[in-house]
Amino acid sequence: MAKKIPLQPENFELETNTVWSFSNRGKWATHDAKYRGNWSPYIPRNIILRYSQEGDTILDQFVGGGTTAVEAKLTGRNFIGIDINSKAVEISNSKCNFECDTNSKIDIFQGDARKLCIENESMDLICTHPPYADIIHYSEDIDGDLSLLAVKPFLTEIGKVAEESFRVLKQGKYCAILMGDTRKKGMVQPLAFETMRVFELAGFKTKEIIIKEQHNCKATGFWKTNSIKHNFLLLAHEYLFVFRK
Repeated sequence: MAKKIPLQPENFELETNTVWSFSNRGKWATHDAKYRGNWSPYIPRNIILRYSQEGDTILDQFVGGGTTAVEAKLTGRNFIGIDINSKAVEISNSKCNFECDTNSKIDIFQGDARKLCIENESMDLICTHPPYADIIHYSEDIDGDLSLLAVKPFLTEIGKVAEESFRVLKQGKYCAILMGDTRKKGMVQPLAFETMRVFELAGFKTKEIIIKEQHNCKATGFWKTNSIKHNFLLLAHEYLFVFRK
């Protein structure tokens, strides 16, 4: 007899400080790590439980592998998920195809985070994980795919995402975004803080800056050798920004 997969994490507690570390990614419900670069479900769960209420509507305009969508359903929130990649939309809809005791309305469709077909001030929370410029390409040639852009043009386009996020979010509500840095020619490119500044320029106020530890950056083998040989440190953290409108 197959072991029944739990719908909720065991012994879950809300994070209470600004350093988050999840060595166990979390494998409850339909969560897995198959979608490259997806975030641990502990992150959206913490954000959703802290900054929204049951029955609220949550937006993730980079829905990717559907992690935020699954957490919205499990916690009794309504959800709008958008991705420019139809494959991501298909995966996310599949991830939400399970039974649970909530009455969440889940709506996931293809669209552009820079031009949302959503009414002004209609979202209760934004909880999203955009690509980190061109670190991971999520398509080969989809028009509007921000993961195909180098840092400078990426920041221009993420500025449009920030403006749309500000437009659709209700006054006094929160927008949470996970973003990491990159390295070019041995030098760190502070993509995360540049993104934070872009969102502030769109009108948001920064409520929290959370450091999220990465557990897939072990200094072993090839990377350990090159880190020492070429004198650079492996980037082993990301930033989770919580903005308030």
